[in-house]
Amino acid sequence: MNTAFLKALALPASFAAGLAASGLLPATASNGDGARLQRLADEAELARIPAEIEIAVDRKDWAKARTFFAQEVRVDFTSLIGGQPATILSDALMRGWGSNLKGDKESLHMRGQPLITIEGDRARIYSNGYAWNRKPGAPDGSGDLWEVWGNYTHELTRSAAGWKVTGFTFVKTHERGSNWVKATPGT
Repeated sequence: MNTAFLKALALPASFAAGLAASGLLPATASNGDGARLQRLADEAELARIPAEIEIAVDRKDWAKARTFFAQEVRVDFTSLIGGQPATILSDALMRGWGSNLKGDKESLHMRGQPLITIEGDRARIYSNGYAWNRKPGAPDGSGDLWEVWGNYTHELTRSAAGWKVTGFTFVKTHERGSNWVKATPGT
């Protein structure tokens, strides 16, 4: 049984034995198994990170969301809010998200299947994304919901602490709803 595979994916021994018996998992390690197993573990971790960030953001758990980012992060939301891409401290990013999505402003972020590219200790994740923000009380009668669709590209670097987001870009493809909700922070 390939114990590195079990450790990498934390599979129960009986499940892994079944994979080996079916030929889906090599029963013994070969020269290329270590690299393949590391790649599988990396891909599983990289697929999880954007989803974990979104869940933490929607729960308003800024400390948890911050754990997935390097000290500095390059952000590009220009298709959504204008301006220029910027490199900022990740703590500042969390403060910005936290000040916008506080109190009575709710959010829901969802992600499509990731396309992952790994080159050594660097990775890129491309995925489709959808988000909505809800905030009651639009004084202009525009409603309490704003939605956006688009594509994310996350850039990550492997560190001693694991994979960390060093940059991300969101390219808006469509939005609808209340611009007041989009522009007004929660209270």
